[in-house]
Amino acid sequence: MLVYHTPADYPRIVQLENVEKNAVDIKSFAFQDPRSADAKPGQFLMVWVPGVDEIPLGLSSIGPEDNAGFTVLKLGKATSALNEKKRGDIIGVRGPYGTSFTAVSGKILVVAGGIGVAPLMPLTEALVKRKTEITLVFGVKTSEKLLFMDRIKEILSKVKSRLIITTDDGSFGVKGLASDPVKGLLEENKFSMIYTCGKEPMMYEVFKQADRKGIPVQASLERFMKCGIGICGQCVLDPLGLMVCKDGPIFQSETLRKITDFGVYSRTASGKRIHL
Repeated sequence: MLVYHTPADYPRIVQLENVEKNAVDIKSFAFQDPRSADAKPGQFLMVWVPGVDEIPLGLSSIGPEDNAGFTVLKLGKATSALNEKKRGDIIGVRGPYGTSFTAVSGKILVVAGGIGVAPLMPLTEALVKRKTEITLVFGVKTSEKLLFMDRIKEILSKVKSRLIITTDDGSFGVKGLASDPVKGLLEENKFSMIYTCGKEPMMYEVFKQADRKGIPVQASLERFMKCGIGICGQCVLDPLGLMVCKDGPIFQSETLRKITDFGVYSRTASGKRIHL
């Protein structure tokens, strides 16, 4: 029997209000749900694709009013099924779950890798409401994977800002990974906080560089999840026994230093360790 711990744990059926293609194999899905619209930047939903599976997805838009949305990269069975959904189709959602980013004032560095830019969008919107100066580094494999460019530029236009785009193949911006410009940026600036989301090896490199300089980091980690509420233990992190679903997904420097599998390995659906 499924035990509901809070009202947020009850599955809610929602209708897709809008489906937008952002880039190759990437789409955003918008719907109305008061609980989702009350989420904080960095939190996630458990999204049920009828007849297929339930998967965790970070929120890429929160509000206004009861509106919310997530962004999906077509990759596995569930995300491929989501990719076929149209406006008017129904899905199920639970949550929001997990910890959130803590927005601070000052000089801020945001480092996004690929689809990892999605949960950083609500955060960046929150940051511009504070007294901030924002440098955003956004890295993708190729220019065809760039998304949210108009939205990013509109957000950053509200504050003193700098946008750096990197591509693995050099098809746009600077050739290289999102973590590559960080070393130079840290030499030139004293940032109050670094926020990052993307492939874990990239985030680990950002964290190492920042930690050497004594700059705090908030990173959004990802692991395989089955329940989202700390029951299955699938998303546990060694050696602290922390779970990404309820102790994360947002972890700060003090905790990141202690997580021995951060940037090293993840787990498959069976729980087997795999090197990143």
